[in-house]
Amino acid sequence: MHRPAQRQRQRLTRVLVGAAAAPVILFAAACSGDDSGSGSDGGKKDSADKPSASASKGSGGEAATVEKAAYGKLPEPCRTLSKKTLDGLVPSAKDKAGKTGTSDDVSTRGNCTWESLEDNGVDGSQFRWLRVSLNRFESDQSLGSGAKRAQANFAKQVADAQAVKGAKSAKTTPVPGTGDQATLVSYDVTKGKETFKQQTLVTRVENAVVTVDYNGAGLAGDKQPNAADLGKATQKAAKEAAASVVAANKAGGPATSDKPKGDAKGDTKDGAKDGADDGAKSDAKDKPKAGDGKGSALDGAKH
Repeated sequence: MHRPAQRQRQRLTRVLVGAAAAPVILFAAACSGDDSGSGSDGGKKDSADKPSASASKGSGGEAATVEKAAYGKLPEPCRTLSKKTLDGLVPSAKDKAGKTGTSDDVSTRGNCTWESLEDNGVDGSQFRWLRVSLNRFESDQSLGSGAKRAQANFAKQVADAQAVKGAKSAKTTPVPGTGDQATLVSYDVTKGKETFKQQTLVTRVENAVVTVDYNGAGLAGDKQPNAADLGKATQKAAKEAAASVVAANKAGGPATSDKPKGDAKGDTKDGAKDGADDGAKSDAKDKPKAGDGKGSALDGAKH
């Protein structure tokens, strides 16, 4: 008689246990659902908190903007050297004002040449040829900063000077204390029966590159100039020309004319050829002829 009552109590116990377990299961399911939901929402939140690829690229683009070029203008090439310096480099020049090379944009490039022939009568003559070339580089988002572009041009001009075909006794010397970078390349080059002592000094100051080509020769039997002396004179000229670039960009400093004059011809290779060509002509005609900044040292070595 007690068994039905016992079975009833057991069934009631199972119902109560099941009822008690149901909230736990529901809570667990709810927690599982919340976790999943929070994970999804969290993922969305994380995505929202993290900058998008395009946003990162944009901020990165702003950070990567190239720096502004330090110098925005160049001095007139023929005014880069003082009268005293020119008297030492080209003492017998008929025109100390120099000959300005043509340029399609005088604010970014230009050059000036001087020539001297000192006639010593039966002893021969002393020939000197000088050119100052200026190049300035603007900062460009796709090409890089003006300073980096100038560094690349500096390296190229030094390499060009070192690669002159037919050059003899070539020597490359770093020149500290002149601009931000400076290298002197010296060598001998033959034109006809004459040998010319060539000096090419390339210097960089911020986003501008200054190149001084200077060569000399003793013509018609006159004594050959000392290469070391020519090198020192070239260094002095390069330092002065580089300083003129800095001065031109100071408040109230002199600037180049805004009027274009064509394309600036010539590079570091031209110096040896131009000077040698003019020297050979001077030797033949006994009068100097101004260099035009055209040609190449390779041609000078061949002829």
